[in-house]
Amino acid sequence: MVYHCVVLVKQVPDTKRITGQAMNEDGTVNRAALPAIFNPEDLNALEMALQIKDKFGGSVTIMTMGLPVAADVLRQGLFRGADRAILITDRRCAASDTLATSYILSCGVKKLNPDIVLCGRQAIDGDTAQVGPQCAEKLGVPQITYVEQLLKLNSKIIVVKRNLGNGWQEVKAKLPVLLTVIDSANEPRVACAKRLMKCKAAAGTSEIEQQIRAADPTASDEQVKAAAKAKCAQLKQKDLLIEQWDLDMLNADLQWCGRDGSPTKVHRIQSVVLTAKESKSVEPTQSAVDAMIHELIIDHTLG
Repeated sequence: MVYHCVVLVKQVPDTKRITGQAMNEDGTVNRAALPAIFNPEDLNALEMALQIKDKFGGSVTIMTMGLPVAADVLRQGLFRGADRAILITDRRCAASDTLATSYILSCGVKKLNPDIVLCGRQAIDGDTAQVGPQCAEKLGVPQITYVEQLLKLNSKIIVVKRNLGNGWQEVKAKLPVLLTVIDSANEPRVACAKRLMKCKAAAGTSEIEQQIRAADPTASDEQVKAAAKAKCAQLKQKDLLIEQWDLDMLNADLQWCGRDGSPTKVHRIQSVVLTAKESKSVEPTQSAVDAMIHELIIDHTLG
């Protein structure tokens, strides 16, 4: 049996390059201040999906929600072996928390009816690890988190090994299923040169419209849309079109989307800087360390 895998991915700010402008005053991430990258554990999820495709056959669809520039991670997915790319982009998605994001993504997944949904355990910009499990709940399918290895797969069940930190579990679930994958599951493959050459022209509607406007700033909106439609048709024939869906195409209930559908509200953010008024050197001996711990306990710093 062949399997259709859907991989949910995210374009995230590179948190290894944090600056003082990383946060907006309202508590949201200032994404313009940081370079954008493919969320690391989503690459592990993509690799697991591609391994399933290599072994059993089928197809891999990669999906993300974000601004039009998020099409870049979808191209990277195509370079690595994904068969189809879908960008959910809509201004009404702005300021979505994990609850709203999982609802919107689940609406997209329902249109695809996959056998297996995969995503990284968590995104490095939020570290909540909530979107995957929330998607599974909204889809009404079993979920297995912290997946490290695929052990068995047939037409009805999947068996995986999940890492608990201090041990492992073998978990069996019925298909369809949602898996969240951790970074120790595999080594993500690099972009294939042959696919890179084939798919480098892949683009979505918004990107194509921007290219047309840049080439001819005097073009009217009607001319831009007509030219973009023709270009999209050409790309679709070559399987190079990054599909662009909005909330209307998903038949999404707007009360569950964006800021209105997000119960999480940031009250205040502040930068806490710890400074020591004095320092004390401790000799690297067992007796010195024991004395330091005793002193910390007496001062109620510990315990």
